[in-house]
Amino acid sequence: MNLGRLFKPKMKPRIAESPPFNYLDLRSKPFYIVASVEVGNTTTKSILTATDLNTGKTYIVNKTVKMTRDVRPPKPGEEIFAHTINGTPLTKESVAELVKNTLIESHDRARLDIKTDLNFVVRSTGVVAELDSPEQVGIFIQALAQGCLDAGVPPRLMTPAMSIHNILEKFKRYTMIEKVIFMGAVASCFPPQGSTGVEVVANEMEGELATAGIKEGSRWTDVDFRNPCLSMDFGTTLDGRVTSEELPYAHTIGNLLGLAGAIPDAVVQGTGLVDRKIGATLDIFDAGLKPDYGKEAQAYADRIDELVIIEKVPLNRKKYGLVPVNPDAAAKNNVVLIGCDVGVNGSDLEKLSGIGADINSAKSRDLKVLFGALDLAMARVARRLVQVGVEEGIVTGKTAIGVTGRAGITGNKPRLILEEIDKLGLYDHTDRNVVFVDDGLARGAAVMARCMNSMGTPKNPLGGLRKGGCILKKRMSYEVEKGLVPAPQEARPDKDTHDYFEGGHKRE
Repeated sequence: MNLGRLFKPKMKPRIAESPPFNYLDLRSKPFYIVASVEVGNTTTKSILTATDLNTGKTYIVNKTVKMTRDVRPPKPGEEIFAHTINGTPLTKESVAELVKNTLIESHDRARLDIKTDLNFVVRSTGVVAELDSPEQVGIFIQALAQGCLDAGVPPRLMTPAMSIHNILEKFKRYTMIEKVIFMGAVASCFPPQGSTGVEVVANEMEGELATAGIKEGSRWTDVDFRNPCLSMDFGTTLDGRVTSEELPYAHTIGNLLGLAGAIPDAVVQGTGLVDRKIGATLDIFDAGLKPDYGKEAQAYADRIDELVIIEKVPLNRKKYGLVPVNPDAAAKNNVVLIGCDVGVNGSDLEKLSGIGADINSAKSRDLKVLFGALDLAMARVARRLVQVGVEEGIVTGKTAIGVTGRAGITGNKPRLILEEIDKLGLYDHTDRNVVFVDDGLARGAAVMARCMNSMGTPKNPLGGLRKGGCILKKRMSYEVEKGLVPAPQEARPDKDTHDYFEGGHKRE
């Protein structure tokens, strides 16, 4: 018996949540305001973040959430180009209208003006799980952009600055656009090389944003979530990344994909407590409820676990867990694909609903047992995903682990996930290497916006390696060697880096 583990102190989950935002600070501090517009299978969100460019910390200003299933029905003459994972029909016009209304509502609630207060918009979608062609992806991107424009967002707020002259005067001292350029590496990690990443797995951008968002969110904790790292975003569908430990830029060496929140949703749909087709766990979730993790819940969790398949994605799959995927492209890019499915592309989700029906039977009708079983099952999913990464040699004791998304951070899942990952024996102190972050995609959008405009915080870096320092000088050297930018004058001495630490970008 390992007595060290027997008397090991109780672990405490590191959960990153920013403190309440003081609107008066908007006028007195250099806050960079970004809107993250997300249209997912279950929810559509407009989340406004404000990043203090002196500290690099991001605050949640407003979170406006709508159910995607409530998108208006198609009008006569409109073409249905896609459906959500639960079958809700989408047209370009209906998506644009949903985005417009959500974006306007979030600004109204925050008492902010889209044209004068907003600094950037990042758009993303998780509905790619039900898209079958690049053309459909293109239509969705157009719909997101049209919704932003219809809400009054100036086009310049959706594209990166090309030079210092495109940066607002109040932010010029915080940009390093004359020192380094944006090369596609968000928070110092490239997408799968030789592609945008979408060719490898359809929701690679969501994985990119989640990874960057967890990196930012970890700043509110004592976990250093920089490269190498593993991110897991448990939305309705699963996304995430595994990164390497190269400098100055890491590479994506793993992608996560498949089903996530759709697993508990399927169970709940079988209880009769929500709509059989489009119901979601969120419909009955109660933050004040204390789940029951007793024998009954554990038995149901065992049954759920038996139906969930987690593995390296086979080479013959074009979709895995309903997410379009290209294993050949992944192999050429040295990327390991880790998938989560129930049957083949969700073919056994109905069996999960059968478990939900049993839980809500006359014998054991109890929400405490239901949510206990769901928490236990999702914690096991998290551990099994990490375990495949370990078996494939892309996750080690050096790798930080980050979790975001509703099916990974609600209820007591953080504590249970921590206990499950601890079983793998990767770390001496598991809780110092695992972090849970609210709104990973929104935080990632804030990071992406700053990366695209070369706005960093050298004294509190997101890039580089765990326990390492700022990589600004390494980035400059790398870009010069690649012939991407001219050698910056007076950029090499230590004093120049010190100037960045003290007060941002300085000029003659």
